[in-house]
Amino acid sequence: MGRFFVPSEGAISWRDFLSNPEKQWKKGYSAFELADCWENASNLPNCVDKVFKKSKLTLFNDVEVLYGFPEYKVALPGGNASSQNDLYVLAKASNELLTIMVEGKVSEPFGETVESWLGDNPSDGKRKRLEYLLKLLGLDEDSVKNIRYQLLHRAASALLEARKVNANNSLMLVHSFSETAKWFEDFTEFVKLFHLSPKQDEIVGPIKLNGINLYFGWVTEVFIK
Repeated sequence: MGRFFVPSEGAISWRDFLSNPEKQWKKGYSAFELADCWENASNLPNCVDKVFKKSKLTLFNDVEVLYGFPEYKVALPGGNASSQNDLYVLAKASNELLTIMVEGKVSEPFGETVESWLGDNPSDGKRKRLEYLLKLLGLDEDSVKNIRYQLLHRAASALLEARKVNANNSLMLVHSFSETAKWFEDFTEFVKLFHLSPKQDEIVGPIKLNGINLYFGWVTEVFIK
């Protein structure tokens, strides 16, 4: 991916970055809903803004979006596939830089578990990538076997981008459009690895990893059918 970005012409501009636009760009699907919600916000979407402003974590009480990058790829060692984040937001929070990796969800899961992703005979590339993610996140392999692999590299993306811009704070944020908050349990099991207790519409943390504060959040917004 090139290092140059151009201003969007509205939510439809996000469509071009999808791997399968014909399948993914439909009302009621996360890619469409996320683009529509964030593009129509003057700063943060209302549901995100409310969660931030009511947080007891004062860092989030005054957040200003600086730049947003849809379908943002973060390179990881061990193979050519990057972590393709639905939305990367570089923000200013209480006069500090904050990197936010946003994962949009409606009904689609977080993908396969780490154990399933590895398989019975994992390649050297997969082993190298997992070892890198585990070291970055301060986790061990036995604890993540039943965790959704996508959650690991999304959290890692938030940390890596914070390191790149010398930000002290990062946030992995799930923006859910599911009426039943589908897959929240998977998110919970992941965040619990860091001895945190996540709740819907709340930010939890931080944990300090490699000198960077990492927070986790889940925001639910039901789209209008």
